[in-house]
Amino acid sequence: MKAGNSRIRRAQVADAAGLASCIDAAYARYTGHLTDLPPVSEGCAAEIENNQVWVAVDDGEIVAGLVLVAQAAAMKLANVAVHPDHGGRGLGRELLALSETEARKQGYSEMRLNTHVGMPENVRFYIRLGWKEISREGNTVSMSKRLEPE
Repeated sequence: MKAGNSRIRRAQVADAAGLASCIDAAYARYTGHLTDLPPVSEGCAAEIENNQVWVAVDDGEIVAGLVLVAQAAAMKLANVAVHPDHGGRGLGRELLALSETEARKQGYSEMRLNTHVGMPENVRFYIRLGWKEISREGNTVSMSKRLEPE
């Protein structure tokens, strides 16, 4: 699958360091003022081994990543990150579309995610893509999206 000049493929354990570096770069703008962010790039190898992970690769460099976690009630969008040097090319939207396709293929009719209240641009982005806010607890904004059959 192609997104711009990037190729999206399933991640392999060998991608863990590159994925972690991409995630760190994507979240760097928040780390100074959002002190309660979880360590989002920790455990990338375990994520790749235990969950469904895709990476966008451009000239051998991982420039975006997606982590999905299959749960009983809904497919969880655990992380989507685009390296800031590669933003604005549609990689985030491409990965989100892929997440919905994969969730449908696996029989899910709903997706869920959590984001941080200190990332209002992310909340607005997800709302534009059809997600609905379902709750706020502390600094966590929980969102849901119903998936229509294709």
